[in-house]
Amino acid sequence: MTRRSLPRLALAVALAAAAAVSFVAAPVRASGLLIADGGFGGVLEIKQHDVKVVVNNGIAVTEVEQVFVNKENRVVEALYTFPVPKGASVANFSMWINGREMIGEVVEKARARQIYESYKQTKRDPGLLEQVDYKRFEMRIFPIPAGAEQRVRVTYYQELDFDDDWATYVYPLATVTHKGVNSAVQGKFALTLDAKSEIPIVKLESPSHANDFVLVKHSPQYHQASLELQGGDLSRDLVIAFKTERPRTGLDVIASRQNGEDGYFQLTLTAGQELAELDRGMDYVFVLDISGSMARDGKLQLSRNCAAAFVKELSPEDRFEMITFNVASTPLFSRLTPANDEARTKATAFLDGQAARGGTILRPALTTAYRYQDTDRTLNVVVLSDGMTEPAEHQELLSLIKQRPSGVRVFCIGMGNEVNRPLLEQMAEDAGGLAAFISQEDNFERQAQAFRRKLMRPAMSNMRLSIAGSVYDVEPETLPNLYHGSPVRVYGRYRTAGDVAVTLRSDIQGQAFEQTVKVPLPETEAGNPEIERMWALHRVDRLLGDERRDGANRHKDEIVRLCEGYSIVSPYASFIVLENDNEYKRWSIERRNVTRVQRDRAAQQAVRSQLERLREQAVAQLGPADALDKKPAEVARTNATPNVTPTASAPAADTSSPRGPSFSVPSSGGGHGGGALDPVTAAIALGLAGSALAAARRGRRTRQGGR
Repeated sequence: MTRRSLPRLALAVALAAAAAVSFVAAPVRASGLLIADGGFGGVLEIKQHDVKVVVNNGIAVTEVEQVFVNKENRVVEALYTFPVPKGASVANFSMWINGREMIGEVVEKARARQIYESYKQTKRDPGLLEQVDYKRFEMRIFPIPAGAEQRVRVTYYQELDFDDDWATYVYPLATVTHKGVNSAVQGKFALTLDAKSEIPIVKLESPSHANDFVLVKHSPQYHQASLELQGGDLSRDLVIAFKTERPRTGLDVIASRQNGEDGYFQLTLTAGQELAELDRGMDYVFVLDISGSMARDGKLQLSRNCAAAFVKELSPEDRFEMITFNVASTPLFSRLTPANDEARTKATAFLDGQAARGGTILRPALTTAYRYQDTDRTLNVVVLSDGMTEPAEHQELLSLIKQRPSGVRVFCIGMGNEVNRPLLEQMAEDAGGLAAFISQEDNFERQAQAFRRKLMRPAMSNMRLSIAGSVYDVEPETLPNLYHGSPVRVYGRYRTAGDVAVTLRSDIQGQAFEQTVKVPLPETEAGNPEIERMWALHRVDRLLGDERRDGANRHKDEIVRLCEGYSIVSPYASFIVLENDNEYKRWSIERRNVTRVQRDRAAQQAVRSQLERLREQAVAQLGPADALDKKPAEVARTNATPNVTPTASAPAADTSSPRGPSFSVPSSGGGHGGGALDPVTAAIALGLAGSALAAARRGRRTRQGGR
């Protein structure tokens, strides 16, 4: 390879790293920073930046293409650094070396570093992509020749979270891994998002760039957002949100199975709109991080805005308290206070008076929050933080979460992009709550409204799922609570195709619930290969969580096996890109990712073709009215949507069973990640609402009797 081709590898691997960055509603995290390192200084300019996003089956597939230029007249080492995403998985990164695309492979971290260093000593061009810590990936390449230009392309997956039927995609360009880096694009910056949903999309918006996006409705099931700027600033997050017509309660099923291999499936349980909001107050303790780490990237102001919006949405029946913490904890009222105008005014002044300084010790603040529990009401502890506590405190915090009093739930809201997502998610999950992550560019009031509505709706708690037949390796092993507007996703594997019995058991406001339905698992399904990697990513995350909880690396071998097999970067495995296939053979590295990428691209092309047909159908209805009147047959064909297969439902389960209400299951392959559509699924919702109202009446009688 010539020295001129070296930056191709370096920068392509760099952007490959961006693939790991992804979305939250849960967001897509992806830009990263490309800087010169190694003591040479230097300037690496972004010439062009194109992003294409397709949302299908509740998973966003993001393809990033960038052109970088080394503006120096000397060689530099490239360092590509970017924040770790929530729920993201690198699908592929590619670069072209001597006219040929080279695809990276994942190997054990120490071995990848050894291979990289062996090439660097001879000034040849491997690429190394590592996870440095829980919040940052880095890619290094040396040398990068003077004046070199390279186009690179990256693809990554992000599981979208739905919050009150809103899905939010964040392309987080606001990173803080290094200061003083020029993030402007000298040429074109473009982003296109195609949102496909079996449930009709009723609204699409951009809270961050309302005046820059063009929003198009091609059909009720397909909306599109497009932005193109010349000389764009890449220091602000791009946020796009879309709302679906709220589904009825149900279970969606999608699957992936290649010929001759075991299959994968994704089940999505969604609580529908039939769940009536309860007329009852709840208690909230907001625990705000004001440590020094919150001073960066406007995180403290973001936390203030979010907390203020949440308090604004509280009802007069609600009570609340605020506690700030760094190395000390400071309460506002020292009691639970009704959410009236006077209390809101004091809370606003309290928030405005905070400054970010000092270290981070969360444990005393949580212990204090637990003391506000009233046995007659649910206590919701809402932690607003970046999670940047000392590593020695992590295990202690997780133990404290397990010891919380009965009736206390903990919710974690991560502030900004530089945030300890694994810790906050694990804390919330262990406490029966939820974790959410908010961008500076998002709509705080909408997020607060959705979060409060979610807490007030009836939920399934203590959920247990059992699946008969040849199903194995189900993730997660322990199901979280089901909240309104926040689906629960379950992944697993299966050996034999056919219908399997899925039994769901849970508590609904103190009433036992049990229902069994038949779920179809197909013999062959090539349209959803992304769920294979999402299954593996969830399994890796759980194993890493187990290690955080007990402080030991006992799952390292299994994590490395999964990472190498499914192309996942983790603390134990890294991406390596070599010059050609012979170099991979020399190091005995299997080309697993090449096969996976070929499958993924075939499925993604099928989705793109379907969306193109939908666009053509929409365009065919434009033009002079008299011309359309002359072709009624063509208009009829245009209005039809033969390329969109509606979700089918299984027959309604027997609702006469004394076990409780029932729900239906759509067929596999047509899932949408947002809930079942069939009207018979209202049965479970009526049961949920009835149980919740009965529980509320019992609670009121208890409180009245105690007065």
